Amino acid sequence: MKRDTVAKSSFTLPPEEHARVLRLKRVLGARSNTDVIRRSLRALEETVSREALRARFRDAAKKLSRTTAKEVRELDALVGDGLEGD
Repeated sequence: MKRDTVAKSSFTLPPEEHARVLRLKRVLGARSNTDVIRRSLRALEETVSREALRARFRDAAKKLSRTTAKEVRELDALVGDGLEGD
């Protein structure tokens, strides 16, 4: 049974890019060129999502780093408080 088709597109590729699709089809054991394109799009979306997540982690780490450094400076003055030498 065939899936309901929402939209249909046709692509024209330069010979070297078409050869890449055919090579990936063979390597992946894909059923069709369309399957190669679907898998490629999925992989690209995952890559973009991972890169966005990395950027968010980087930003959060920078903010945390600034806050942590400030707190360490504030607490540094307290080192030794309440400790009396014997």
